Amino acid sequence: MSTTPPRPVPSPGCPVHRLYGPEAEADPVGLYEKLRAEYGPVAPVLVHGDLPAWLVLGHRENLDVARTPSRFSRDPRRWRERQEGNVPPDHPLSPMTAWQPVCHMVEGAEHERLRGAITDSVERFDRRGVRRYVKRFADQLIDSFVESGRCDLVADFAEPLPMLVMTQLVGAPESYGPRLVEAARDVIRGTETALVSNELMTTTLQELVARKRRSPGRDFTSWILEHEAGFSDAEAVEHLRLVLIAGFETTANLIANTLRLVLTDTRFRANLSGGQMTLPDALEQVLWNEPPLMTVIGRWAAGDTELAGARIKSGDMLLISPGAGNRDPEVRPDPAAPMHGNRSHLAFSSGPHECPGQDIGRAIADTGIDTLLARLPDLELGVAEGELEWVSSLMTRHVVALPVRFAPRGVKGTGSSPVPPRPVPSPTGAGTAAGAASRTSWWRRLLGRA
Repeated sequence: MSTTPPRPVPSPGCPVHRLYGPEAEADPVGLYEKLRAEYGPVAPVLVHGDLPAWLVLGHRENLDVARTPSRFSRDPRRWRERQEGNVPPDHPLSPMTAWQPVCHMVEGAEHERLRGAITDSVERFDRRGVRRYVKRFADQLIDSFVESGRCDLVADFAEPLPMLVMTQLVGAPESYGPRLVEAARDVIRGTETALVSNELMTTTLQELVARKRRSPGRDFTSWILEHEAGFSDAEAVEHLRLVLIAGFETTANLIANTLRLVLTDTRFRANLSGGQMTLPDALEQVLWNEPPLMTVIGRWAAGDTELAGARIKSGDMLLISPGAGNRDPEVRPDPAAPMHGNRSHLAFSSGPHECPGQDIGRAIADTGIDTLLARLPDLELGVAEGELEWVSSLMTRHVVALPVRFAPRGVKGTGSSPVPPRPVPSPTGAGTAAGAASRTSWWRRLLGRA
């Protein structure tokens, strides 16, 4: 019996596909499938600055990388490109790859100490209380546009809702919301201003930690500070940054992606409204089809190894890809088949670094969308589906705006609205008038004062 010889697998450094830039960002899913056809479950790619990395495309291979930290470490100090001086300090991925004293960048006993504080603090939340926060903020947001008969569900609902809820959960003033939304999105995109936005987030969270040291409360920040893990201020700041960035981006995208399907897929909406599919089932389907993070930065080979025939060298960067792994034909031979109730997708990763706040993210999306659809059941897309625009980056892909129309109706009267924040200069002291105008207009839209 003859056997097929193994295909040659190039090592990083060969001419391969960029995961950044206009061509890659125009159709990331198409690029994943092109790479899968050419290389199989693991493909050599280039990240910003044409630095070599491996993109993990297979579902099984993604789980292998996520579940075996002894082979694939989260510690970015192992990155050979940085050790060899090829990563400049202002590299766009530095906010996500520069080592910090944070649980997703350490292993072993230190990981257990830091992760234990996060998990224990998350578990202290009253889930019904979280949903009450979501309902209150969702109603406030809806009240801000319900009389106009139109809005943008991304800018006016999907993006502000998670950060408003999370600022409440971490014990921050509601006025922190807009600056954290803008900074978090910028850091995730890895733009040229990502480092400035990262510094702004750090400064804001340092203020919060100092406040909670002086006056603790019943909130996430106070709980991690009083935990037996003995968090330093620096550790607390970095973990709050991690929680807010990950929670904001994933939840905002989950809400927007689900609402887009409701507005554009008549069968999806009919199944949801007719009871054939529950809203939690709908969210899981979206997490399979359009995971909030298409690619996750942050695995480095602990030594020379092999993955699906690819020869990985010690210090190589690997990128986990929920966007590609969830479409692996080995687990989804028919991508159109429903995945109701199936939580084996990669949207929240797996293994010791699996997202600890995924149930809170689901609660924000579930309750927020349910509140919106209950109050505005006649929502219709305000433009042709083909006119919707998308923005992509190495890590994410999301719709820019979801303009909708509906019959105008009265406000519900949900109490006080969020207080507009004071003007916030850039960390460099060179805040621009355009940036200030952007922050003001964001809150004016939020409060219905445009």
